[in-house]
Amino acid sequence: MSLAAFPGTIHVRAPGKINVYLGVGARHDDGYHALATVFQAVSLYEDVFATESEGFSLSVSGGTDAADVPLDDRNLAMRAAKMLAAATGFTGGVHLDIRKCVPVAGGMGGGSADAAAALVACDALWGTGLSAQELHELAARLGSDVPFALHGGTAVGTGRGDQLNPALADGRFDWVLVTSDQGLSTPAVYGRLDRHRAESGALADDPPLSLDVPVPVLQALRAGDAHSLAASMYNDLEVAALLERPDLDETLAAALGAGALSGIVSGSGPTIAFLCETPESAQYLQREMQAAGRSALHVHGPVPGARIISV
Repeated sequence: MSLAAFPGTIHVRAPGKINVYLGVGARHDDGYHALATVFQAVSLYEDVFATESEGFSLSVSGGTDAADVPLDDRNLAMRAAKMLAAATGFTGGVHLDIRKCVPVAGGMGGGSADAAAALVACDALWGTGLSAQELHELAARLGSDVPFALHGGTAVGTGRGDQLNPALADGRFDWVLVTSDQGLSTPAVYGRLDRHRAESGALADDPPLSLDVPVPVLQALRAGDAHSLAASMYNDLEVAALLERPDLDETLAAALGAGALSGIVSGSGPTIAFLCETPESAQYLQREMQAAGRSALHVHGPVPGARIISV
């Protein structure tokens, strides 16, 4: 990236994600759990517009839940901008205008996509010229999903989910996302999983401090085989999300009855991702879910990560 700053406003687009596999291990001393996950970036995007400003400010629009997004340092995009400024010695500011399409607190990494887009936008706006690796390191300090939102595609995440390795994924996978008006707190879902495991004895031994993604998941992605991927999708957090929101069971049953190959709670939920065989079958499922009064979106993956759209 050129060291010369772009003038005016930078528009960056970053995708939401689905966790097609998510294994959760023990909680480390830093409070994060050991993870082994497969991310897939999908065609539902956050748009961030960064404009030169003396200070730091934020506005959010789009969707029915934009009003729930904080406009202060609780917002990952705001923290990303300030972190980049501190790391590079930049003394100015920025106004970030976020246009949301990814559900808030929906388990699809919308806030992480905002943070990734803010890093890319501010790096271009300010001419700080960080390398991809330097941006990745900043992203990892913001949260487990932010580095993936930078890179997009399909990737295996280990450690806290921030240690990424690209995964071979052939062709296109079609998904129907059934969203919810009521979000779920990621820390609350992890806490519920810890309590569930302790109370039920679900794990006879302590959860492992490191995990691997099962080979069948990677083979299904590499083959571009929706049926094989449907058989191997899994999310350790799903049991906790369903304990927090038992109504999600009805959505899972309804979509499977309408032809979905499989369904999985995305991340910490409550969005449920249903894998379909073809674009046409996904469109049919979307119509069936909408006819039943549910909010449903047809998306596909994989798609690229945070990208500059215009300057």
